[in-house]
Amino acid sequence: MNPNILFIMTDQHHASHMGCAGHAQAITPNMDRLAAMGTRLTQAYTQNPICLPSRVSLLSGQYCQNHGFYGNHAPTPDHLPTFFTHFREHGYRTALIGKAHLPDQPHIWSIGDMDAYYDTPHYADYIRAKGHEPDHNGHPEFDFKMINDARVSELPFEDSFEGFCVQKCREFVFGCKDQPFCIELSFNRPHHNLTPAKEFWDLYPDDLEMPETWKQDASDRPAHFRNMVTHTQEELEGIFEPKDNLAWQKRNWKAYLACITHSDHALGRMLDALEEAGKLDNTVIIYGADHGGYHHNHGIVEKAPGICSEDVCRVPFIWAGPGIPKGETIPALVENIDLVPTIADLAGLPEMDWVDGVSLKPLLKGEVEQVKEEAVTENIRSKAIRWANWRFVHYPAGMFGEEDVGELYDVEQDPNETRNLYHSPEHQPVVNESRRRLLEWLIRTRRFVCHHNGKDGQFPQAKDGNAIRAAYPEHRIHEANQDHKVHLLNYV
Repeated sequence: MNPNILFIMTDQHHASHMGCAGHAQAITPNMDRLAAMGTRLTQAYTQNPICLPSRVSLLSGQYCQNHGFYGNHAPTPDHLPTFFTHFREHGYRTALIGKAHLPDQPHIWSIGDMDAYYDTPHYADYIRAKGHEPDHNGHPEFDFKMINDARVSELPFEDSFEGFCVQKCREFVFGCKDQPFCIELSFNRPHHNLTPAKEFWDLYPDDLEMPETWKQDASDRPAHFRNMVTHTQEELEGIFEPKDNLAWQKRNWKAYLACITHSDHALGRMLDALEEAGKLDNTVIIYGADHGGYHHNHGIVEKAPGICSEDVCRVPFIWAGPGIPKGETIPALVENIDLVPTIADLAGLPEMDWVDGVSLKPLLKGEVEQVKEEAVTENIRSKAIRWANWRFVHYPAGMFGEEDVGELYDVEQDPNETRNLYHSPEHQPVVNESRRRLLEWLIRTRRFVCHHNGKDGQFPQAKDGNAIRAAYPEHRIHEANQDHKVHLLNYV
Protein backbone atom coordinates (compact mmCIF):
# COMPACT_ATOMS: atom_id res chain seq x y z
CA MET A 1 0.00 0.00 0.00
CA ASN A 2 1.34 3.42 -0.95
CA PRO A 3 2.36 5.49 2.07
CA ASN A 4 0.73 8.83 2.75
CA ILE A 5 2.87 11.97 2.65
CA LEU A 6 2.56 14.84 5.14
CA PHE A 7 5.04 17.71 4.82
CA ILE A 8 4.72 20.13 7.73
CA MET A 9 6.52 23.43 7.22
CA THR A 10 7.02 26.43 9.45
CA ASP A 11 8.19 29.86 8.32
CA GLN A 12 11.55 31.22 9.48
CA HIS A 13 12.49 28.54 12.02
CA HIS A 14 16.16 28.54 13.06
CA ALA A 15 17.45 24.97 12.71
CA SER A 16 19.05 24.93 16.18
CA HIS A 17 15.98 26.11 18.07
CA MET A 18 14.50 22.74 19.02
CA GLY A 19 14.96 20.61 22.09
CA CYS A 20 16.04 17.66 19.93
CA ALA A 21 18.74 19.91 18.43
CA GLY A 22 20.11 20.60 21.90
CA HIS A 23 18.67 24.06 22.47
CA ALA A 24 18.43 24.73 26.19
CA GLN A 25 15.45 27.12 26.01
CA ALA A 26 13.15 26.01 23.18
CA ILE A 27 10.22 23.91 24.41
CA THR A 28 9.42 21.53 21.54
CA PRO A 29 8.02 18.24 22.87
CA ASN A 30 6.38 17.29 19.57
CA MET A 31 9.35 18.09 17.34
CA ASP A 32 11.35 15.99 19.81
CA ARG A 33 8.68 13.30 19.57
CA LEU A 34 8.89 13.30 15.76
CA ALA A 35 12.69 13.14 15.90
CA ALA A 36 12.42 10.10 18.19
CA MET A 37 10.00 8.53 15.68
CA GLY A 38 12.43 9.08 12.81
CA THR A 39 15.67 10.65 11.63
CA ARG A 40 16.86 14.26 11.96
CA LEU A 41 19.09 15.62 9.19
CA THR A 42 21.31 18.17 10.91
CA GLN A 43 22.92 19.82 7.85
CA ALA A 44 19.94 20.76 5.69
CA TYR A 45 19.97 23.97 3.65
CA THR A 46 17.39 26.17 1.99
CA GLN A 47 17.80 27.19 -1.65
CA ASN A 48 16.86 30.79 -0.93
CA PRO A 49 16.55 32.90 2.25
CA ILE A 50 13.27 34.48 1.06
CA CYS A 51 9.82 32.90 1.33
CA LEU A 52 8.49 32.66 -2.23
CA PRO A 53 11.62 31.51 -4.08
CA SER A 54 12.34 29.00 -1.33
CA ARG A 55 8.83 27.59 -1.61
CA VAL A 56 9.05 27.37 -5.39
CA SER A 57 12.21 25.29 -4.90
CA LEU A 58 10.51 23.10 -2.28
CA LEU A 59 7.48 22.35 -4.46
CA SER A 60 9.34 21.94 -7.76
CA GLY A 61 12.62 20.42 -6.57
CA GLN A 62 14.55 22.98 -8.66
CA TYR A 63 17.37 25.36 -7.84
CA CYS A 64 16.59 29.07 -8.10
CA GLN A 65 18.96 29.51 -11.05
CA ASN A 66 16.72 27.12 -12.98
CA HIS A 67 13.22 28.20 -11.96
CA GLY A 68 14.21 31.89 -11.99
CA PHE A 69 12.42 33.17 -8.86
CA TYR A 70 14.38 35.35 -6.44
CA GLY A 71 11.78 37.60 -4.80
CA ASN A 72 8.35 37.61 -3.20
CA HIS A 73 6.25 38.85 -6.15
CA ALA A 74 6.10 37.06 -9.48
CA PRO A 75 3.79 35.61 -12.12
CA THR A 76 2.67 32.00 -12.01
CA PRO A 77 5.15 29.52 -13.58
CA ASP A 78 2.54 27.44 -15.38
CA HIS A 79 5.29 25.63 -17.28
CA LEU A 80 6.72 24.15 -14.07
CA PRO A 81 5.15 21.10 -12.36
CA THR A 82 5.15 20.50 -8.60
CA PHE A 83 5.10 17.39 -6.46
CA PHE A 84 1.31 17.89 -6.26
CA THR A 85 1.21 17.40 -10.05
CA HIS A 86 3.14 14.15 -9.80
CA PHE A 87 1.32 12.63 -6.83
CA ARG A 88 -2.12 13.48 -8.17
CA GLU A 89 -1.25 11.86 -11.50
CA HIS A 90 -0.48 8.68 -9.56
CA GLY A 91 -3.70 8.41 -7.60
CA TYR A 92 -3.03 10.53 -4.52
CA ARG A 93 -5.38 13.11 -3.07
CA THR A 94 -3.48 16.35 -2.66
CA ALA A 95 -3.85 19.42 -0.46
CA LEU A 96 -2.01 22.60 0.44
CA ILE A 97 -3.25 23.90 3.77
CA GLY A 98 -1.77 27.00 5.39
CA LYS A 99 0.64 29.68 4.29
CA ALA A 100 1.14 29.24 0.56
CA HIS A 101 3.23 32.31 -0.35
CA LEU A 102 3.48 31.06 -3.93
CA PRO A 103 3.43 32.88 -7.27
CA ASP A 104 -0.17 34.04 -7.66
CA GLN A 105 -0.50 36.10 -10.86
CA PRO A 106 -2.99 35.43 -12.42
CA HIS A 107 -3.75 32.46 -10.11
CA ILE A 108 -2.11 30.43 -7.35
CA TRP A 109 0.62 28.23 -8.81
CA SER A 110 -0.39 24.57 -9.13
CA ILE A 111 -3.86 25.11 -7.65
CA GLY A 112 -5.27 22.88 -10.38
CA ASP A 113 -3.22 20.01 -8.97
CA MET A 114 -4.75 20.28 -5.48
CA ASP A 115 -7.92 18.59 -4.28
CA ALA A 116 -8.07 21.03 -1.36
CA TYR A 117 -6.58 24.46 -0.80
CA TYR A 118 -6.86 26.65 2.30
CA ASP A 119 -4.54 29.61 2.84
CA THR A 120 -4.28 32.93 4.69
CA PRO A 121 -7.35 34.61 3.07
CA HIS A 122 -9.49 31.59 3.99
CA TYR A 123 -8.32 31.94 7.58
CA ALA A 124 -9.06 35.67 7.55
CA ASP A 125 -12.64 34.97 6.43
CA TYR A 126 -12.98 32.31 9.14
CA ILE A 127 -11.77 34.49 11.99
CA ARG A 128 -13.66 37.60 10.89
CA ALA A 129 -16.85 35.55 10.83
CA LYS A 130 -16.18 34.96 14.52
CA GLY A 131 -15.89 38.68 15.16
CA HIS A 132 -12.08 38.97 15.29
CA GLU A 133 -9.31 40.36 13.14
CA PRO A 134 -6.43 38.04 12.22
CA ASP A 135 -3.49 38.82 14.49
CA HIS A 136 -0.62 37.30 12.54
CA ASN A 137 0.56 38.43 9.09
CA GLY A 138 -2.96 39.65 8.44
CA HIS A 139 -3.22 43.20 9.72
CA PRO A 140 -5.22 45.56 7.49
CA GLU A 141 -2.57 48.26 7.85
CA PHE A 142 1.19 48.05 8.22
CA ASP A 143 2.41 49.39 11.55
CA PHE A 144 6.21 49.40 11.86
CA LYS A 145 6.24 49.23 15.63
CA MET A 146 3.52 46.60 15.84
CA ILE A 147 5.24 44.34 13.30
CA ASN A 148 8.55 44.44 15.16
CA ASP A 149 7.22 44.19 18.69
CA ALA A 150 5.89 41.09 20.45
CA ARG A 151 2.73 40.46 22.40
CA VAL A 152 0.33 37.75 23.50
CA SER A 153 -2.33 36.87 20.95
CA GLU A 154 -5.89 37.75 21.87
CA LEU A 155 -7.00 34.48 20.29
CA PRO A 156 -6.86 30.99 21.81
CA PHE A 157 -4.84 28.37 19.96
CA GLU A 158 -7.95 26.87 18.38
CA ASP A 159 -8.68 30.17 16.62
CA SER A 160 -5.07 30.87 15.64
CA PHE A 161 -3.89 30.34 12.09
CA GLU A 162 -2.17 27.11 13.12
CA GLY A 163 -5.28 25.85 14.91
CA PHE A 164 -7.37 26.58 11.81
CA CYS A 165 -4.87 24.78 9.56
CA VAL A 166 -4.72 21.67 11.73
CA GLN A 167 -8.51 21.46 11.77
CA LYS A 168 -8.71 21.70 7.96
CA CYS A 169 -5.92 19.17 7.57
CA ARG A 170 -7.60 16.80 10.00
CA GLU A 171 -10.84 17.02 8.00
CA PHE A 172 -8.98 16.30 4.78
CA VAL A 173 -7.15 13.27 6.24
CA PHE A 174 -10.35 11.71 7.55
CA GLY A 175 -12.10 12.47 4.26
CA CYS A 176 -9.51 10.56 2.23
CA LYS A 177 -10.64 7.23 3.76
CA ASP A 178 -8.55 4.54 2.00
CA GLN A 179 -7.12 6.77 -0.72
CA PRO A 180 -3.50 7.86 -0.15
CA PHE A 181 -2.85 11.56 0.41
CA CYS A 182 -0.03 14.02 -0.17
CA ILE A 183 -0.35 17.18 1.95
CA GLU A 184 1.67 20.29 2.61
CA LEU A 185 0.64 21.77 5.96
CA SER A 186 2.26 25.18 6.29
CA PHE A 187 2.27 27.35 9.44
CA ASN A 188 2.98 31.08 9.77
CA ARG A 189 4.77 31.01 13.08
CA PRO A 190 7.51 31.61 14.18
CA HIS A 191 7.71 34.32 11.48
CA HIS A 192 6.84 37.83 12.62
CA ASN A 193 4.40 39.05 13.89
CA LEU A 194 5.41 37.47 17.19
CA THR A 195 1.98 36.73 18.66
CA PRO A 196 1.89 33.34 20.39
CA ALA A 197 -1.20 32.12 22.20
CA LYS A 198 -1.11 32.90 25.92
CA GLU A 199 -0.60 29.29 26.99
CA PHE A 200 2.73 29.20 25.15
CA TRP A 201 3.82 32.71 26.15
CA ASP A 202 3.35 31.71 29.79
CA LEU A 203 5.76 28.77 29.44
CA TYR A 204 8.74 31.13 29.18
CA PRO A 205 10.10 33.49 31.86
CA ASP A 206 10.41 37.21 31.13
CA ASP A 207 14.11 37.32 31.93
CA LEU A 208 15.38 34.79 29.37
CA GLU A 209 19.08 34.77 28.60
CA MET A 210 19.64 36.32 25.17
CA PRO A 211 21.35 34.40 22.31
CA GLU A 212 25.11 34.09 22.64
CA THR A 213 25.90 36.27 19.61
CA TRP A 214 23.33 39.02 20.07
CA LYS A 215 26.06 41.59 20.77
CA GLN A 216 28.61 40.07 18.40
CA ASP A 217 31.09 42.44 16.71
CA ALA A 218 30.14 42.75 13.02
CA SER A 219 33.14 44.76 11.84
CA ASP A 220 34.46 41.99 9.57
CA ARG A 221 31.08 41.43 7.92
CA PRO A 222 29.90 42.93 4.58
CA ALA A 223 28.33 46.40 4.53
CA HIS A 224 24.72 45.21 4.18
CA PHE A 225 25.11 43.00 7.26
CA ARG A 226 26.61 45.85 9.30
CA ASN A 227 23.82 48.14 8.06
CA MET A 228 21.18 45.74 9.34
CA VAL A 229 22.85 45.55 12.75
CA THR A 230 22.89 49.36 12.86
CA HIS A 231 19.25 49.45 11.72
CA THR A 232 18.31 47.20 14.65
CA GLN A 233 20.32 49.18 17.19
CA GLU A 234 19.45 52.69 16.07
CA GLU A 235 16.02 52.45 14.46
CA LEU A 236 14.25 49.53 16.13
CA GLU A 237 15.66 49.77 19.64
CA GLY A 238 15.03 53.50 19.63
CA ILE A 239 11.34 52.97 18.96
CA PHE A 240 10.72 50.94 22.05
CA GLU A 241 13.03 52.18 24.81
CA PRO A 242 16.47 53.57 25.66
CA LYS A 243 19.26 51.41 24.28
CA ASP A 244 20.41 50.27 27.72
CA ASN A 245 16.99 48.71 28.44
CA LEU A 246 16.69 45.08 27.30
CA ALA A 247 12.94 44.77 27.76
CA TRP A 248 12.15 44.90 24.02
CA GLN A 249 14.84 42.38 23.03
CA LYS A 250 13.87 39.96 25.78
CA ARG A 251 10.18 40.32 24.93
CA ASN A 252 10.92 39.48 21.28
CA TRP A 253 13.14 36.54 22.15
CA LYS A 254 10.52 35.13 24.53
CA ALA A 255 7.74 35.57 21.96
CA TYR A 256 9.79 33.94 19.20
CA LEU A 257 10.44 30.85 21.33
CA ALA A 258 6.78 30.81 22.33
CA CYS A 259 5.82 30.93 18.62
CA ILE A 260 7.98 27.87 18.04
CA THR A 261 6.17 26.11 20.87
CA HIS A 262 2.85 27.30 19.37
CA SER A 263 3.74 25.61 16.05
CA ASP A 264 5.11 22.59 17.93
CA HIS A 265 1.71 22.17 19.58
CA ALA A 266 0.05 22.26 16.14
CA LEU A 267 2.46 19.57 14.97
CA GLY A 268 1.49 17.43 17.96
CA ARG A 269 -2.21 17.90 17.20
CA MET A 270 -1.61 16.66 13.67
CA LEU A 271 0.35 13.63 14.84
CA ASP A 272 -2.52 12.80 17.17
CA ALA A 273 -5.01 13.17 14.30
CA LEU A 274 -3.04 10.73 12.15
CA GLU A 275 -3.00 8.25 15.01
CA GLU A 276 -6.73 8.64 15.59
CA ALA A 277 -7.36 8.08 11.87
CA GLY A 278 -5.24 4.91 11.95
CA LYS A 279 -2.82 6.40 9.41
CA LEU A 280 0.23 7.25 11.53
CA ASP A 281 2.15 4.05 10.80
CA ASN A 282 1.71 4.41 7.04
CA THR A 283 2.50 8.11 6.70
CA VAL A 284 5.85 9.65 5.79
CA ILE A 285 6.02 12.79 7.93
CA ILE A 286 8.53 15.54 7.22
CA TYR A 287 9.09 18.61 9.35
CA GLY A 288 11.01 21.51 7.81
CA ALA A 289 11.09 25.25 7.15
CA ASP A 290 11.35 27.53 4.13
CA HIS A 291 14.36 29.25 5.73
CA GLY A 292 15.80 30.17 9.12
CA GLY A 293 16.08 33.52 10.85
CA TYR A 294 18.36 35.55 13.12
CA HIS A 295 15.95 36.34 15.97
CA HIS A 296 18.56 38.47 17.74
CA ASN A 297 21.51 36.26 16.81
CA HIS A 298 24.24 38.68 15.65
CA GLY A 299 22.01 41.54 16.79
CA ILE A 300 19.52 41.15 13.91
CA VAL A 301 15.79 40.72 14.44
CA GLU A 302 14.46 39.01 11.31
CA LYS A 303 16.06 37.19 8.34
CA ALA A 304 17.73 39.83 6.16
CA PRO A 305 20.46 39.72 4.98
CA GLY A 306 19.89 35.98 4.87
CA ILE A 307 22.69 34.85 2.62
CA CYS A 308 25.27 35.81 5.25
CA SER A 309 24.66 33.20 7.90
CA GLU A 310 23.90 29.63 8.87
CA ASP A 311 21.18 31.16 11.05
CA VAL A 312 19.09 31.71 7.92
CA CYS A 313 20.48 29.23 5.38
CA ARG A 314 20.30 26.09 7.55
CA VAL A 315 16.86 24.65 8.23
CA PRO A 316 15.32 21.91 10.39
CA PHE A 317 14.64 18.66 8.53
CA ILE A 318 13.08 15.68 10.35
CA TRP A 319 11.86 12.55 8.55
CA ALA A 320 9.70 9.80 10.04
CA GLY A 321 7.65 7.00 8.55
CA PRO A 322 7.70 3.43 7.28
CA GLY A 323 11.24 2.05 7.07
CA ILE A 324 12.95 5.23 8.34
CA PRO A 325 15.23 4.51 11.32
CA LYS A 326 14.09 5.88 14.66
CA GLY A 327 16.02 8.25 16.87
CA GLU A 328 18.87 8.74 14.39
CA THR A 329 20.74 11.91 13.39
CA ILE A 330 22.58 12.26 10.10
CA PRO A 331 25.14 15.06 9.57
CA ALA A 332 25.35 14.73 5.77
CA LEU A 333 24.72 17.78 3.57
CA VAL A 334 21.20 17.86 2.12
CA GLU A 335 18.98 20.54 0.56
CA ASN A 336 15.31 21.49 0.57
CA ILE A 337 15.04 20.55 -3.12
CA ASP A 338 15.73 16.94 -2.09
CA LEU A 339 12.25 16.77 -0.56
CA VAL A 340 10.49 16.18 -3.90
CA PRO A 341 12.52 13.22 -5.23
CA THR A 342 12.67 11.66 -1.76
CA ILE A 343 8.93 11.56 -1.12
CA ALA A 344 8.40 10.20 -4.64
CA ASP A 345 11.02 7.51 -4.02
CA LEU A 346 9.56 6.56 -0.63
CA ALA A 347 6.10 6.38 -2.23
CA GLY A 348 7.37 4.14 -5.03
CA LEU A 349 6.51 6.67 -7.75
CA PRO A 350 8.51 7.24 -10.96
CA GLU A 351 11.27 9.85 -11.06
CA MET A 352 10.46 13.38 -12.28
CA ASP A 353 12.61 14.73 -15.12
CA TRP A 354 12.25 18.36 -14.00
CA VAL A 355 13.78 17.85 -10.55
CA ASP A 356 17.29 19.01 -9.55
CA GLY A 357 17.29 17.42 -6.09
CA VAL A 358 18.33 13.87 -5.25
CA SER A 359 16.52 11.19 -3.31
CA LEU A 360 17.56 10.95 0.32
CA LYS A 361 16.15 7.44 0.65
CA PRO A 362 19.58 5.73 0.52
CA LEU A 363 20.82 8.19 3.16
CA LEU A 364 17.80 7.67 5.41
CA LYS A 365 18.11 3.89 5.05
CA GLY A 366 21.80 3.97 6.02
CA GLU A 367 22.94 2.68 2.63
CA VAL A 368 25.26 5.64 1.96
CA GLU A 369 26.97 8.26 4.13
CA GLN A 370 26.35 11.22 1.82
CA VAL A 371 24.42 12.08 -1.33
CA LYS A 372 26.15 15.36 -2.29
CA GLU A 373 29.33 17.27 -1.56
CA GLU A 374 27.88 20.80 -1.60
CA ALA A 375 24.73 22.64 -0.57
CA VAL A 376 23.97 26.03 -2.12
CA THR A 377 21.77 28.95 -1.10
CA GLU A 378 21.18 31.63 -3.74
CA ASN A 379 20.27 35.28 -3.98
CA ILE A 380 20.21 37.19 -7.26
CA ARG A 381 23.70 38.62 -6.89
CA SER A 382 25.28 36.39 -4.26
CA LYS A 383 25.68 32.68 -3.60
CA ALA A 384 26.54 30.75 -0.44
CA ILE A 385 28.07 27.28 -0.64
CA ARG A 386 28.57 24.74 2.15
CA TRP A 387 31.16 22.02 1.67
CA ALA A 388 33.23 19.95 4.11
CA ASN A 389 33.52 22.19 7.20
CA TRP A 390 33.38 25.46 5.24
CA ARG A 391 30.72 28.02 4.40
CA PHE A 392 31.67 30.48 1.68
CA VAL A 393 29.67 33.47 0.37
CA HIS A 394 30.55 34.98 -2.99
CA TYR A 395 29.68 38.58 -3.86
CA PRO A 396 30.45 39.85 -7.38
CA ALA A 397 33.16 42.47 -7.79
CA GLY A 398 31.85 45.99 -7.38
CA MET A 399 28.80 45.12 -5.28
CA PHE A 400 30.24 47.04 -2.34
CA GLY A 401 32.29 49.55 -4.31
CA GLU A 402 35.96 48.84 -4.85
CA GLU A 403 36.30 46.70 -1.73
CA ASP A 404 36.93 42.98 -2.22
CA VAL A 405 34.13 41.44 -0.16
CA GLY A 406 33.44 37.81 0.70
CA GLU A 407 32.77 35.53 3.63
CA LEU A 408 34.43 32.30 4.75
CA TYR A 409 33.69 30.47 8.00
CA ASP A 410 34.88 27.22 9.49
CA VAL A 411 31.50 26.11 10.83
CA GLU A 412 32.98 23.20 12.77
CA GLN A 413 35.52 25.25 14.68
CA ASP A 414 33.39 28.42 14.71
CA PRO A 415 29.70 27.38 14.60
CA ASN A 416 28.49 30.89 15.48
CA GLU A 417 30.43 32.35 12.52
CA THR A 418 32.24 34.95 14.58
CA ARG A 419 35.47 34.99 12.51
CA ASN A 420 35.33 35.84 8.81
CA LEU A 421 38.40 34.15 7.28
CA TYR A 422 37.92 35.51 3.76
CA HIS A 423 40.95 37.84 3.93
CA SER A 424 43.12 35.49 6.00
CA PRO A 425 46.31 34.77 4.00
CA GLU A 426 46.51 31.19 5.22
CA HIS A 427 42.94 30.52 4.10
CA GLN A 428 43.28 31.76 0.51
CA PRO A 429 43.55 28.18 -0.81
CA VAL A 430 40.16 27.47 0.80
CA VAL A 431 38.70 30.67 -0.69
CA ASN A 432 39.93 29.66 -4.14
CA GLU A 433 38.66 26.10 -3.77
CA SER A 434 35.27 27.39 -2.58
CA ARG A 435 35.01 29.68 -5.59
CA ARG A 436 35.97 26.83 -7.92
CA ARG A 437 33.35 24.54 -6.36
CA LEU A 438 30.71 27.23 -6.73
CA LEU A 439 31.57 27.72 -10.40
CA GLU A 440 31.49 23.96 -10.99
CA TRP A 441 28.11 23.79 -9.25
CA LEU A 442 26.69 26.62 -11.39
CA ILE A 443 27.77 24.88 -14.58
CA ARG A 444 26.89 21.34 -13.51
CA THR A 445 23.38 22.08 -12.27
CA ARG A 446 22.32 24.63 -14.91
CA ARG A 447 19.34 23.42 -16.89
CA PHE A 448 19.24 24.16 -20.60
CA VAL A 449 16.66 24.53 -23.32
CA CYS A 450 17.57 23.40 -26.80
CA HIS A 451 17.36 25.92 -29.63
CA HIS A 452 14.09 25.93 -31.50
CA ASN A 453 14.20 23.67 -34.54
CA GLY A 454 10.78 22.10 -34.56
CA LYS A 455 7.32 23.05 -35.67
CA ASP A 456 4.59 24.91 -33.80
CA GLY A 457 6.89 25.91 -31.00
CA GLN A 458 8.03 22.40 -30.20
CA PHE A 459 11.43 21.91 -28.59
CA PRO A 460 13.38 18.66 -28.82
CA GLN A 461 13.91 16.78 -25.57
CA ALA A 462 17.49 16.62 -24.31
CA LYS A 463 18.87 13.11 -24.54
CA ASP A 464 20.05 13.18 -20.94
CA GLY A 465 16.57 14.05 -19.65
CA ASN A 466 17.77 17.42 -18.38
CA ALA A 467 15.23 19.53 -20.28
CA ILE A 468 12.15 20.72 -18.46
CA ARG A 469 8.71 19.80 -19.70
CA ALA A 470 8.16 23.10 -21.45
CA ALA A 471 10.64 25.62 -22.78
CA TYR A 472 11.19 28.85 -20.93
CA PRO A 473 13.85 31.58 -20.92
CA GLU A 474 17.18 30.43 -19.56
CA HIS A 475 17.50 33.22 -17.03
CA ARG A 476 14.35 34.89 -15.77
CA ILE A 477 14.68 37.63 -13.14
CA HIS A 478 11.29 39.25 -12.70
CA GLU A 479 10.97 43.00 -12.84
CA ALA A 480 9.62 43.03 -9.30
CA ASN A 481 12.95 41.68 -8.09
CA GLN A 482 15.20 44.15 -9.84
CA ASP A 483 14.68 47.10 -7.49
CA HIS A 484 18.09 46.47 -5.97
CA LYS A 485 18.20 49.68 -3.97
CA VAL A 486 14.89 49.12 -2.20
CA HIS A 487 15.48 45.43 -1.52
CA LEU A 488 19.24 45.50 -0.96
CA LEU A 489 19.21 43.86 2.43
CA ASN A 490 16.91 41.05 1.33
CA TYR A 491 18.03 40.23 -2.16
CA VAL A 492 21.83 40.44 -2.31
